[in-house]
Amino acid sequence: MLAVLQVQPAVAALPMVDSEGKSLPTLAPMLQRVNPAVVNISTYSTTQFTNNPLLNDPFFRHFFNLPDQRQRQQQTPKKRQQSAGSGVIVDAKKGIVMTNYHVVKNADEVRVSLVDGRSYEAKVVGSDPELDVAILEIDADKLTALAIADSARLQVGDFVVAIGNPFGLGQTVTTGVVSALGRSGLGIEGYENFIQTDASINPGNSGGALVNLNGELVGINTAIIAPAGGNVGIGFAIPANMAKASMVQILEHGEVKRGQLGIGIQDITPDLREAFELNNGQQGVLVSNVLQGSPAEKAGLKAGDVVLEVDGQASESTGKLRSLIGMKRIGESVKLTILRDGKQKTVKVNIGDQQSVVSGDSDLHPLLEGARFENNPDGDGVVIAMLSPNSAAAYSGLRPGDIIIGANKRRVKDLESLQAALRLSKSSVLLQVNRGGALFYIVIR
Repeated sequence: MLAVLQVQPAVAALPMVDSEGKSLPTLAPMLQRVNPAVVNISTYSTTQFTNNPLLNDPFFRHFFNLPDQRQRQQQTPKKRQQSAGSGVIVDAKKGIVMTNYHVVKNADEVRVSLVDGRSYEAKVVGSDPELDVAILEIDADKLTALAIADSARLQVGDFVVAIGNPFGLGQTVTTGVVSALGRSGLGIEGYENFIQTDASINPGNSGGALVNLNGELVGINTAIIAPAGGNVGIGFAIPANMAKASMVQILEHGEVKRGQLGIGIQDITPDLREAFELNNGQQGVLVSNVLQGSPAEKAGLKAGDVVLEVDGQASESTGKLRSLIGMKRIGESVKLTILRDGKQKTVKVNIGDQQSVVSGDSDLHPLLEGARFENNPDGDGVVIAMLSPNSAAAYSGLRPGDIIIGANKRRVKDLESLQAALRLSKSSVLLQVNRGGALFYIVIR
């Protein structure tokens, strides 16, 4: 028995072979290179114990015969583990780790643990809540980083491997294929263009790596659909190209600043497809309106144009189009392939600053469809520049010229702060309105 135990490690180190001695396919060599680049993340929050304010009142203490507050032993703050997730080292020299924003959100302390047992306190360099990406930095040497692949080259059916820390068990590997691309409309993040995979992703996998068979990062595991509370083979990952675009801005500026074209867009229904004479199989996004003074108007875009591609990448849905534009920096230009009157043409458009572009309707919130907004030239707030008389906003009592100074109990200074406040609720909108100096509230459901 002892002899068997002594030879087992040597046998386990040999390549897997069949009964004829032929080598069997295995992911082991790739995983040996990749696993050290995937880390476990623990976050901690501080629970502060505070005394009732009445205990500071001498009369209250005397009436109830309580001891002097100064004689009471003060309780110290207590740290507790808040959550666990995963992360990916993407720069070994600088100690840069990429993970999900929701993994480190509201954490007082973040710790990164490596597969070799080392553990480090991490600095949160910056985050992109709209994409659910956060960038951490650790001071460590002898790190392993993953190469980032071009996720635009992924195809349905490609084999992928998910690596992370499900249920806090420790590093775990699952395999599968790319089930679908460009998934959106899930209500998970602001910019949705997910890779869908059947590789098992579970709680704790968030922020972990989705890699191809070459061991290159193609996505950041983010979410699952789990009606029964466990994995059912439908997981979602943020494409590596989108995550990398956010990371570059965070490392340079500490935040992500997205621009926009200044257009209203909508998905194309079968009836619209017929009305705009689209060929079978031809996918695109319909431009419903072009905002005055926007980069789109200056470039010559018109309502009724169908956007087929952005810089050569197909824009099959509004979510995909928003994500493609969201990866661009303010001031960059994009080439849009559009269909107008049955003919294709290319239009070059510069990405505009969100605060300088008039913003419209469903780009801000579905309940505000039919309203168009612009920054208040006379101070803080957002002015309703145009309002459809048949819109929900109009029926709720809003009028053109109203100045929105608050939304969902948040102060509104400009279009950017209005957009951030509106994300707090999807089922209703609470607006504080200034109309000719009179202030009042309006609820839109």
